[in-house]
Amino acid sequence: MVDLTDRQPEETDLTVTRPIEAVLIDIEGTVTPISAVRDVLFPYARARLRDFIAAHAGEPAVVEALAQTRKLEPEADPVASLQRWSDLDEKVTPLKTIQGLIWREGYAAGDLTAQFYPDAPESLAFWKREGLPLYVYSSGSEEAQRGIFGHSQAGDLTGLFGGFFDTRIGPKREPASYTAIRAEIGLPSGLILFLSDVEAELDAAAVAGFRTCQLVREADGTVPSTRHPVARNLHEVSRLFTLPQPA
Repeated sequence: MVDLTDRQPEETDLTVTRPIEAVLIDIEGTVTPISAVRDVLFPYARARLRDFIAAHAGEPAVVEALAQTRKLEPEADPVASLQRWSDLDEKVTPLKTIQGLIWREGYAAGDLTAQFYPDAPESLAFWKREGLPLYVYSSGSEEAQRGIFGHSQAGDLTGLFGGFFDTRIGPKREPASYTAIRAEIGLPSGLILFLSDVEAELDAAAVAGFRTCQLVREADGTVPSTRHPVARNLHEVSRLFTLPQPA
């Protein structure tokens, strides 16, 4: 567990009392149901993984992912490693890269449509219209993130976001990852709100000085945090942090 007493000194009384100037969001369990990823996207990629790699073995992104896999498990068949990581839901960059590429084909073929909680597209679009910068940080690859937001039941939402961050910037449970994201966004960390359903991720963000809020979606069975503000949906987030919301 990350020690919240290690919170970075940039988190001062000045930043916590100033309005939020940017929002960083997780995806699974935060704006999309966990079941949409666990029961649809993961099995879709797992069933096509071996054939996809065989068909695209010469493409640079696949070549790089296989090289990363061999580096992590040099004695194993890389496809077998990827399949095992998929079964274990490991947050490993080469697996996330391959999954994102497979899902891209699925979206293009019309096999997949991303499902969001009803409050998410509405609130995100309203925040964007009101001038609040939005960013995404997910263990899924940037390719996968763009696929999900680009093929939602509400249409293409990718234009709402100023940036997409994945595990290439670092693990989601490490404060250094959020420090790196803060540098990319270009704001003091205390002016950035991070939304996630996972308490350990919120702990890491808090240590990096971010403001935090846990999304507790009833359908996902999320256990409410005792260390962070909690909200049932993005409308409640707006009220808790005085973000723009429709009249």
